Amino acid sequence: MREVDVAILGAGSAGLFALSQVKRETDNYVLINGGELGTTCARVGCMPSKVLIQVAEDFHRKSIFEREGIDGAEELTVDVPASMEHVQDLRDVFVDRTLGATDDMDEEHLIDGYAKFISNDTVEVNGEQIRAKSIIIATGSTPIVPADWQDFADDVITTDEFFELEDLPASMAVIGLGSIGLEIGQALHRLGVKVAAVDQLSVVAKLEDAKVNDVVMASIGREMPLWLGDAAVLEKVDGGIEVSAGENSMVVDKVLASLGRRPNLDNLNLEATDIKLDENGIPLFDPLTMQVEGLPIFIAGDVNADRPLLHEAGHEGRVAGYNAVHANIEKFKRKVALGITFCDPNIATVGAQLSELNEDEIAIGEIAFAPVGRALIMGKNRGLLRLYVQKSDGLLLGASMCCVKGENLAHLIAWSIQNGMTVFDMLKMPFYHPVIEEALQAALYSVLSKLDVKQDLVELERV
Repeated sequence: MREVDVAILGAGSAGLFALSQVKRETDNYVLINGGELGTTCARVGCMPSKVLIQVAEDFHRKSIFEREGIDGAEELTVDVPASMEHVQDLRDVFVDRTLGATDDMDEEHLIDGYAKFISNDTVEVNGEQIRAKSIIIATGSTPIVPADWQDFADDVITTDEFFELEDLPASMAVIGLGSIGLEIGQALHRLGVKVAAVDQLSVVAKLEDAKVNDVVMASIGREMPLWLGDAAVLEKVDGGIEVSAGENSMVVDKVLASLGRRPNLDNLNLEATDIKLDENGIPLFDPLTMQVEGLPIFIAGDVNADRPLLHEAGHEGRVAGYNAVHANIEKFKRKVALGITFCDPNIATVGAQLSELNEDEIAIGEIAFAPVGRALIMGKNRGLLRLYVQKSDGLLLGASMCCVKGENLAHLIAWSIQNGMTVFDMLKMPFYHPVIEEALQAALYSVLSKLDVKQDLVELERV
């Protein structure tokens, strides 16, 4: 039986970040990966989807050319197969970059195969048993497709297949309006595909703030139909698939199942270990150490179903890798929660959300984007920013927004929260004119009168 210091199961983002830590302390490790190399983000997730979004947004920009005095918008067309080739070309660039981490690894360190547990410290792959002092589970996730949808064969695709399309269908139903579904749905519509966007929830992108969700409905709903609040039902008919949700129905050529992803745990044979599972079948683990409860096993990335985002997988992988090669398990502070949906306008949530807060202890500052000068100039002044602030001392706790450049505002707010800043601290920062960040400044000012604590000349700092 082969013995190693660390066995890493999965070479996605979390696994590769774990590897970067493990290699600092030992050369006696194995990285075991089944299937194609290349991360979910680079191959079928955040990167190719953003290329498609950029193409769609560039083409959609023509809709305001007449307003700006630019002629010829009606003559512009999009070569969809060429656009999809562009998406795939850039996707391959991003995948190649991730492969650089494993290009030079020999067969002793990189094993192509699917591992399963034999015991708490032993896995088997390709008929070989490997005992490890520490094991890191980083096997990622797989798109969810309901069992009764399997009957529709090639007519239902997931993001795992979407970015392999050479052309787009004339019509498509996008079912599931989390981040990826909303992004792709809007991009498809802007590229000329007839789209029905469906979700059984009454909100999109996991928004908790009803006011922000209303702005999304008004902004994106005016572009394409959003069918919310009813589950989708599929039926094979002449000419395609009839998709129904409540009183709405449409016959489409294809269906994009964007119902989330499930952790790749089924084939790991966890029954052979002492791993305890929660009610959802996920191993119980400490999110500050990534250690599975009571065992020399760590779990990182999408597979733990906690924060399925690349930057979180990177953090978790580093923590898991560090603790896997050190005798004393250390706790590492989590970064402020940050989620961004790259639709237009952007949707973003930062820090604590309303379900986590006591409404009697917070004040909400907000700014509508209609009068924001920079947004008006850009022709993108539909939006709303809401800040959640602790009444007692003005500490910024969280935010939710649907607005232009939300991806940038969200980072600025996340950094402020992580540094423990109050609204008073933030108002002492410089704000240029005209910039989108002035919206944040206005939202900060709007909350001052609602706080229990007051400061004179809040925007000035005495020397």
